[in-house]
Formats: sequence, structure tokens, C-alpha cells
Amino acid sequence: MVNNPQMIDLQKLTAANFTAQTGINVNYTVLPENDMRAKASLEFKNQAGQYDVATLSNFEIPIYAGNNWMADLTPYTTKDTGFNQSDIFPAFTKSLSVDGKIYGEPFYGESSFLMYRKDVFAAKGVTLADKPTWDEVSAAAAKVDGAQPGMKGICLRGLPGWGQLGAPLTTVVNTFGGTWWDKDWNAKVTDPAFKDAVNFYVNLVKSHGEVSPDQAGFTECLNNMQQSKVAMWYDATSAAGSLEASDSPVKGKVGYVQAPVKNTKSSGWLYAWSWAMENASKNKDAAWQFISWASSSAYENTVGKQLGWARVPAGKRTSLYANAEYNAAASAFAPATLAALSAADPTNPGTQPRPTVGIQFVDIPEFTSFGDKVTASLSQVLAGNGTVDSWATDAQAQATDVGNAQK
Repeated sequence: MVNNPQMIDLQKLTAANFTAQTGINVNYTVLPENDMRAKASLEFKNQAGQYDVATLSNFEIPIYAGNNWMADLTPYTTKDTGFNQSDIFPAFTKSLSVDGKIYGEPFYGESSFLMYRKDVFAAKGVTLADKPTWDEVSAAAAKVDGAQPGMKGICLRGLPGWGQLGAPLTTVVNTFGGTWWDKDWNAKVTDPAFKDAVNFYVNLVKSHGEVSPDQAGFTECLNNMQQSKVAMWYDATSAAGSLEASDSPVKGKVGYVQAPVKNTKSSGWLYAWSWAMENASKNKDAAWQFISWASSSAYENTVGKQLGWARVPAGKRTSLYANAEYNAAASAFAPATLAALSAADPTNPGTQPRPTVGIQFVDIPEFTSFGDKVTASLSQVLAGNGTVDSWATDAQAQATDVGNAQK
């Protein structure tokens, strides 16, 4: 599984709760996101059976299911009435299913939004609308840059990877009116709207962004925000639980507004780190017991009571948002999270028709390799090596090859 904070909490709670109740031991391999994706891809493709369960998402799961790499979880969800599949947000059940069969269960769901230091903004006399534009965010970043010693205006991912730099970048491209491919799979990377978006992203990071952006992914930006090294951060709604945790140095100091826009009504992504079972697993019943527990409302209650309600892996179950204890602890960010999840539309994320679904990704197998390559070279531009124009020309050629193959 990926080494996000919610997963580390799960690892800590497993033995005393799940294993104690079931007698089932769980062995974890915990890796950074890019490494985890590579290992999971190899494992499921080869059907090695070394792992029973992996954290995958609504990007990989429909693709892997189509290749018969994953176990159908529907019989388990039907039999296990205590799991309550109807409590899972319908958007996630749909995005983790193929032909009516469920292949993944969300551990937590997320969209994206903008997080900012309320105290820093107040001291500088800067305000943000609940639905800000990217131009407003850029202006705010300039004003709060240097507000405290060593503090930069904003953190935006620059670490290579389709799911790292590629995720926030693609949402910016969408709302600027760009797209990787049009509905007929024609590459559009060198179109003016696309290049405007990338130039905006690069210039914002270079002018007011974090130190060493080419090394900053989700985890690094989270650390920067917690350590007061940045005044703003645009990223996953799931980050808020860590920012508001009882041991967070910025607890109570952060405000949350919707993902910035330009030419669209919304721009937040839709994503769920989810549990998927390998078809080659020899421990399917035990694996389902783990999945059922890790994605359950009972586990959410365990986290709430033992670690604090702000740290609950949220964004997946309707019942959590009727929980008074959770709503009290998450009052700063729960409404903004729900608004972002409700506004996300994977079928219509931009200003033009798309060839397939996806907001911060394009849901084809080839997007993994393509996205990794083009974000690796763009990461170098963020580090000061090369230009957006030369990057776009090269990325356009690669996108054309992928598009032609789809045609």
C-alpha cells in the first residue's frame, strides 16, 4: 500500500483491532506512491500471488478488471450485509465497478481543494473567495510569499509521476480550456489553452512556490504546510485530516476553499485509494475480511476514538457525515470536502468533449507510461532546466503516438 498518513494509521491499528478480532495476520509492504504503483502493476500483471490486496484507485481498477487481474468482490458485498455497500458514495461504487461487478472498495475518497493559512492571510489583509480563480490565487501567493521567515506563497506538486505532478497539473489544464486529447484522440498539448495552463503552473511555482519543486509530491507538500514553509497548498481534500490532527502544528489555522477555476465551474478531481484483491490470491476469504474491515464504518469509529476524529479516512461513506463527533472535529473541512466531491464530474471535466472518463487522468492503460514520461521532463522545467515550449513540442509528439494507437 501507499505510504499516505491514513495507511500508516491503519498499519498501527491492525494488530490490536483486526488481528485480535479475527486471528488473521496482515503483512504490509508500504511504499512511496510511484514505487507502490510500479510494484502493484507488476504484481497484478504477472498474477504472482505474492500479495492478496493492494491499494489501487479508480484509475487502475477498471483497467485491471478488464484484464481479469482482479477478483470480483460483488459476491462478498452481497453476502456481507454488515459491510453496507449502499452506504458507499454511489460515484465511487460506480467508478470501481466494471459491467456491474465491484472490483474495489474505497479506503478513503477525495477531491481536491485549496488550503491556506488563515492567520497569515489575515495578517497580510488578503482574502479568498469560497470559489477562487487561479488568477486570484496567483495574486494571493505573491502577497503572502515571505509573510513569515522561510515561507513561500504556495505548494504545488512538481514530483514526476502521472499521479503526482500530473494530477494537479491536469486539473489546471482542464479549467484553462485545454485537454491532452480531443474526443477523436487528436493530441492537443501544443494548443494555446494547454500551453497557457502549463506556463501558468510553472511560473507560479517558480515565482512563489516551494523550494525544490521537482522533489515535492503530496507528502512533501503536506510537510511544507505543517511546518509553515508555505502559506497555501492546492491538493487532495484528504490532506485536511492530517492538517487538523491533534498533533498538527497548524491545527485550527487552515482555511479550505474550492479548487481554483478559470473557464469551468469547478475543477476538483475525483479519486479513491481503494482495496483491490488479486485474482491469484490464495487467501480470498481472509483478504475480504481485511477489506471489509478497512473500508468499514466500524474502522472509521476506531480511528475516531483511538486517534482522533479528524484523522478518519473519510470521503467514502454517507453515514460518516451524519456522525456528530466527526462533524464537530472536521467542521473546518468536511463541508468543503463534500462540496468538492459533489461537484466533480469525470465525464465532463473541461470545456470540450473527451475521449474517455477522468478528471486528473485519462483512463487508458497507456496514460501511466505517457504521464510518467511527460511529467518527468516537465519536472525538470520546474527545476529550471528547459522551457515550456520545448517541453510541449516533445509531449505533443508523444501524445500523438498514444492518440494514433487509440484511433
